Amino acid sequence: MAATVGEKPGAAGVGVGCELVQIGCSLEPTRTGPSSRSAEVARFFGVAPAGARVVLPDRSIEIGPGRIVAFVGHSGTGKSTALDMVESQVPRAHNISRMTFPPSRALIDSVAPRAALSEAMAALSQCALGEAQLWMRAYEELSDGEKFRARLARAIGFASEGTAPGLLIIDEFASGLHRPSAQSIAYNLRRLATRRGLAIVLATNNEDMLADLQPDTQVNLKGGDQLAVVERAPVHRAPSIWRRLRIDRGTRRDYDAFYQMHYRTSDELGFVSKVFVLREGKGGDPLGICVYSHGPAKLALRNAATDGRYTRDLKRLNREVRILRRLVLHPDIRGCGIAHRFVRRTLPLAGTRYVECLASMGAVNPVFERAGMKRIGVCKIPPKRQRVIDEVHALGADPLSPDFEDEVCRRPKLREAVSQLVAQWYEATTAGGETRVKRQSSRMLARLFRNLVGSKPVYYLWERTGRDVA
Repeated sequence: MAATVGEKPGAAGVGVGCELVQIGCSLEPTRTGPSSRSAEVARFFGVAPAGARVVLPDRSIEIGPGRIVAFVGHSGTGKSTALDMVESQVPRAHNISRMTFPPSRALIDSVAPRAALSEAMAALSQCALGEAQLWMRAYEELSDGEKFRARLARAIGFASEGTAPGLLIIDEFASGLHRPSAQSIAYNLRRLATRRGLAIVLATNNEDMLADLQPDTQVNLKGGDQLAVVERAPVHRAPSIWRRLRIDRGTRRDYDAFYQMHYRTSDELGFVSKVFVLREGKGGDPLGICVYSHGPAKLALRNAATDGRYTRDLKRLNREVRILRRLVLHPDIRGCGIAHRFVRRTLPLAGTRYVECLASMGAVNPVFERAGMKRIGVCKIPPKRQRVIDEVHALGADPLSPDFEDEVCRRPKLREAVSQLVAQWYEATTAGGETRVKRQSSRMLARLFRNLVGSKPVYYLWERTGRDVA
């Protein structure tokens, strides 16, 4: 088989430029030798003995930065052979199915290991692995769907190195994934190709996700030497699953189905005002939730953004401001633009002049900005909280150490200091701080303390326009 690559004039010399990959006409020999049984089968059914078969006719396929090429067809039509031909001709090709991970190493250490931490977090988030707890797990601890996303993120990290992106090759794309998950990943691949300038060549027998994938070139393989090539220009549109979703009013109890999907598994939602549930069709399974609560009494960035409108005026604060306390999506539909659409639709339904949000992931994921909220700044640690943190460090404890929970359980002075900070937080969000602390176990207090210490959230604010709020 002879295969050649013709680079277009002006193409980049590093990584993948705009290239014409020749998918050569190939004769694939039979892998079985003659036998009396195979001869008998041939005579019985009137078919020729197995021999070499034509895999693909000669055809040039263009690949390049920002382009997706999809080979589509049922099993045995030559999809994998086509990918092998492409991989053999293109430098810096990264095959997802052959991507391996160092054993017992956290994902955050395995994705984009030579890049900045922010680049690794961004790659994981863009592949629908946006939970901090997942980043600290090893590859072997993930589910099948999470493993595919992790391999994709690791390949993107390698492909993004250098001055020009490399090529991603994905065989059996979406095989074994649930339909919503496959469609969301397809949609996200389209966005990754466009935004990062990635070249992607994949093979699939699942046509259901092509509307979200929007390949620039679709090669329909029908077996033998039959194929049809469809060229199209991708257009910006919502993911197909969004058209099947609906938003219903919910209650605090609906959060029970989601709290374990959030990186902060405590159920501290404050004084809940309104809850909205995202479902796949009427009466369908819940796929997402937005919880709006009454905001904390004091926030320095709120005062700065509203010219002190709510300083020492709790009645006005409770009337005019809500905080988006929780946004959680089912893992199957993460990373494809559903989150910001969900938030954008529910912000006006909160019924207040302002909606604010504190998001630790704001530094990595701009979901709230895309939803129409304004990024005000990063919250500083309040002086009272910093004094408690200093006291804990003075006791020789590290809140981020693996044995911190055990230390809080066995050291009364440490538990007392931890309880002090958690009580301050309770008092600011739901009142009754000391009473609520007494009801919590030492381990839960340690977890809440760790969340508060490690959090440097971005503060967002949304203001209703166009009509007054009662």
